[in-house]
Amino acid sequence: MNTELFQFNSNLNPKSYIENIPNAAIQNTNFRTTLWTGCHVQMTLMCIPSCSDIGTEIHYDTDQIIRIEQGMALVKMGACENQLINQKKVCVGDTIFIPAGTWHNIINIQNTPLKLSSIYAPPKHPVGTVHRTREDSEKDHY
Repeated sequence: MNTELFQFNSNLNPKSYIENIPNAAIQNTNFRTTLWTGCHVQMTLMCIPSCSDIGTEIHYDTDQIIRIEQGMALVKMGACENQLINQKKVCVGDTIFIPAGTWHNIINIQNTPLKLSSIYAPPKHPVGTVHRTREDSEKDHY
């Protein structure tokens, strides 16, 4: 991954950045790595261990787009935390669009790590956020 991704101009605007997202996602070994944060959008990469998940969550004011870069998963979504009635298996190249206010979970259903790229609009995580594990993410939940 490009080492310039956390360098910012003095006026706090992010620098332009170019990356091969599928390759960067496949190389990522952290549960979550914030790759780039702009004023209105953010790109993160995720690595979900075998038979694990991102955890059921909701973003009340943030739309999210998740793309499967490696592996296979089960996506669950719904209006209530305990009623994720919309379910679908997804694989490499599939994209999941999650409107703000939608409960969701992504579950790795294979014996290899699931690699994802995720766009948040507006940004969800502080600039430079890296969570090595899901537990780290849960401790740092905002």
